[in-house]
This record gives sequence, C-alpha cells and structure tokens, in this order.
Amino acid sequence: MTTSPRFEQALKKLDELHAEDPRSVEVDGEALPKELWHAQQMTRWLGQLDDAPSELLQLAVRAQHLQRWQVSRDEYPEGRRGYLHWRRDQGRRAGETTAGVMRECGYCEEDAERVAQMIRKEGLARDPEVQTVEDCACLVFLENYFADFSRQVERDHMIRIIQKTWGKMSDAARNQALQLPMDDSSRAMVEEALAA
Repeated sequence: MTTSPRFEQALKKLDELHAEDPRSVEVDGEALPKELWHAQQMTRWLGQLDDAPSELLQLAVRAQHLQRWQVSRDEYPEGRRGYLHWRRDQGRRAGETTAGVMRECGYCEEDAERVAQMIRKEGLARDPEVQTVEDCACLVFLENYFADFSRQVERDHMIRIIQKTWGKMSDAARNQALQLPMDDSSRAMVEEALAA
C-alpha cells in the first residue's frame, strides 16, 4: 500500500508518543511499551477488516489509545457514569494530540479534525470509518484483555459487557470475534451473552 511522506512522519511521531508508556508487555521475550503494542494490534486488526484503508483511518486506528496511561481511570468516580466520562475525555485528548501531530506533519485542518472525530467515535454506526475504529478496539479487547478481565468482574456484569461490546460491532467484526481462540470458560460466557 502506497502512503505519503507526511503519513509516514505522522505515524512515526505517534509511535514515539506510544513508546513513552512506562508500562510494558513481553512480546517474544522482549519488553515493549504497552501502548505501542496496543497500537500495533489495532493496526493489525485494521488490516483484517479493510484491505484499502485511507491514511486518515489508519492514523485514527493507530492513535485511538494515544497516551491513555497519562490519566488513570482511578481519577474518575466508580461506576458506569465515571467510566464513560473517563473514556470520553480520553477520546477528546487523544484526538486533540493526534490532530496536532498531523498539522505538524503537513495535514490540513480538515483532515486533522476528521481523524480527531474518528478517535472520539462521533458517528458510530452511521460512519463506516468510525465504525471500523470501534471494531478494531473491540477485537483488540476480546482477543487480548477479555479473559483476564472476565476473571476480575462478576459474571452477570461481564455478560452485560459482552452484550454491549457485541452491540457496538459490525457484522464483519462479529464474524472475526467468533473465530478468536478462547478458553472454555470465556467461550461459554460469550455464548451465554449472545443467547440472551
């Protein structure tokens, strides 16, 4: 896929910001900044869902979690309302930072704002590119975080989380999700959630 020099520059700058994450994950015996790894997983899923994504969609997908570690979930009230407020603020911050990087790299204001809008997930279910950002985020969650998360959350609450996640996904993403390898407990929980 051919990309522009400004895209390569913006991607490099975004990955440099991702690499500042003090948390790490082990990948093939090597420590990798957690957010950089997460961004790479988002891009990998984008390749599964769209064989010709626009540069703007690629940047939005790559930056969806940008610098998320800087504002802890603990800084917001417990419960769904606090979580939604935290997530909205994170989307706003990531969108603003990404738009700034894009302007520095030569993108026009309209393109920078378009990517910020996708990161904020405005137009979900109506805008195909925003939907793709959400699909990638859901698939990264289901593939990499779901099993551990489900052991920390009460079962009925987890069933509701699965149902809400499923409701935000496109049919293409749901098909991909059903093909993910899962342990027996996780598979049973997903089947129960989808049968309800």
